[in-house]
Amino acid sequence: MASIFTKIIDGEIPSYKVAEDDKCYAFLDIAPLAEGHVLVVPKQEIDYIFDIEDELLSHTMLFAKKVAKAIKKAIPCEKVGVAVIGLDVRHAHIHLVPLQEVGDLNFAKEKLQLPSEQMKAIADKIASCIE
Repeated sequence: MASIFTKIIDGEIPSYKVAEDDKCYAFLDIAPLAEGHVLVVPKQEIDYIFDIEDELLSHTMLFAKKVAKAIKKAIPCEKVGVAVIGLDVRHAHIHLVPLQEVGDLNFAKEKLQLPSEQMKAIADKIASCIE
């Protein structure tokens, strides 16, 4: 059965897309730690990030770098944090989270609940900063 991320990539479930290429897809996390929290996923459904073959893993990280730079331009933050956990959805993914302080990357803290109009505006703003 396809993961929820594969269904998002295939357009079966809507998302707030930030960027896409032939191998990767980036979209806003619907339960973000901070405004601008983006998930970067390879389109190929692989459970564990370190099981991804080297060429695709390199491509995914470089794609994430491009998205992180756009987040930094679009969202006021000190830096963009990176986390790979992979326990909640069994499809490799990279969290990119705008940070003001170390605690902003604490996945145990309460998640934001943002209205869809705000999510769309954030996604559009980040997308417009992709180089």
